[in-house]
Amino acid sequence: MDLEDIMLNEDQFDSLDKHTQWGIDFLERYAKFVKERIEIEQNYAKQLRNLVKKYCPKRSSKDEEPRFTSCIAFFNILNELNDYAGQREVVAEEMAHRVFGELMRYAHDLKTERKMHLQEGRKAQQYLDMCWKQMDNSKKKFERECREAEKAQQSYERLDNDTNATKADVEKAKQQLNLRTHMADENKNEYAAQLQNFNGEQHKHFYVVIPQIYKQLQEMDERRTIKLSECYRGFADSERKVIPIISKCLEGMILAAKSVDERRDSQMVVDSFKSGFEPPGDFPFEDYSQHIYRTISDGTISASKQDSGKVDAKSTVGKAKGKLWLFGKKPKGPALEDFSHLPPEQRRKKLQQRIDELNRELQKESDQKDALNKMKDVYEKNPQMGDPGSLQPKLAETMNNIDRLRMEIHKNEAWLSEVEGKTGGRGDRRHSSDINHLVTQGRESPEGSYTDDANQEVRGPPQQHSHHSEFDDEFEDDDPLPAIGHCKAIYPFDGHNEGTLAMKEGEVLYIIEEDKGDGWTRARRQNGEEGYVPTSYIDVTLEKNSKGAVTYI
Repeated sequence: MDLEDIMLNEDQFDSLDKHTQWGIDFLERYAKFVKERIEIEQNYAKQLRNLVKKYCPKRSSKDEEPRFTSCIAFFNILNELNDYAGQREVVAEEMAHRVFGELMRYAHDLKTERKMHLQEGRKAQQYLDMCWKQMDNSKKKFERECREAEKAQQSYERLDNDTNATKADVEKAKQQLNLRTHMADENKNEYAAQLQNFNGEQHKHFYVVIPQIYKQLQEMDERRTIKLSECYRGFADSERKVIPIISKCLEGMILAAKSVDERRDSQMVVDSFKSGFEPPGDFPFEDYSQHIYRTISDGTISASKQDSGKVDAKSTVGKAKGKLWLFGKKPKGPALEDFSHLPPEQRRKKLQQRIDELNRELQKESDQKDALNKMKDVYEKNPQMGDPGSLQPKLAETMNNIDRLRMEIHKNEAWLSEVEGKTGGRGDRRHSSDINHLVTQGRESPEGSYTDDANQEVRGPPQQHSHHSEFDDEFEDDDPLPAIGHCKAIYPFDGHNEGTLAMKEGEVLYIIEEDKGDGWTRARRQNGEEGYVPTSYIDVTLEKNSKGAVTYI
């Protein structure tokens, strides 16, 4: 029903008052709903960001960065989820600005406009009531004067017909009649004027003023409905705008899932844990039924071979059990600067990685040196810009850093060359021996191998514990050292370094000096040639009862 259809009923004005108030209350209720939705979006975005922060890796160094495709995919998903949380924040901001803020501003304006229209309606109603009261008063006065005139008429007629009445009384009654008649006529005219004025104001009130106020209230209510419709649309558009970006986030998660490569991850595990060791060779048959060692010197070694089988069976097997780390726990040794505590392949990777980092630092220092030199030239040409001497301490510090980095690079490259040289020579080794003699069980490859003692790693010939002159003097002695046992070469050794003794796999040597804890044992061939061989390359059998045996602590 149109509001103009009920404008003749004054009681409907109160109904419109209630309806417009209900419209404002509904508007504010919807604004409260939007506000709570905004809080939900904000809390949701905050919880998503906290979730991403919780599961993002806390990387303190580059070594801890994920390399597996499954890890990288998960971190990409976390990044996409973080972007998704940002879009939820955008939704909340858009709703707060476009919907909630607009609703609150409009509700304030709507209240002001409604109050104004209702005041105008009440004023118009009050003015019409005032006109009606004036008309009603004039009507009542006219009615009263008419009654007084009728009474005067009756009094005059009674005195005029009364023969006993005096002429003066009749004349007085006549004058009173004329006066009352004249006042009745004046009140009649006043009543007519007031009636005409009231009818005009009433017509204006019901056909002009009130319809105009009702029309304004109707337009106001329609604008409120339109504003709600716009806010409904804006509420949905706030989220629809970010749907393409959210779709991209979800597509990014799907692409991250598709990027997982199980083959690549498996290969990374293989490369990461590849030790570079050769698998242990086949165990040869140990023949205890005959003596295969023949001695051409004194009978100390041959005489002691009666007990060598028992000694070898216990000592060599015990050593082997402690060194087969490929099938058990790796011995934990201290981390060394040259990474010699690592297997060859891992050591090579670590050294190469360190060299790359040092080269990057060297490049930065070189760039800084060039920049300082250019600045120094500018200061020398334009002294007003600065003092060239102020750059000298920084330049000297940069040069020292460059020299230090170059020395570090050179040192690490030397270690890397050593590792690559050892790794390259592995292919020439044989895994087993044809000599049926006492053989150690399960000795591992010697390049950078783990041993029970971290100090027994293969580093180089033991030149650090004796000067070259002392080393030469030992071999220039006229009296050779007595043999304290014998050994069998498990692996071939080139013996290129000074003071070392080359040997072939399976070769039998005399032991003239035990390993002192540096990983080297002094040995001698039957022809008298002496030198140091790696302890991890040989299987040692000491003969404690032999002549000249020495025990080292």
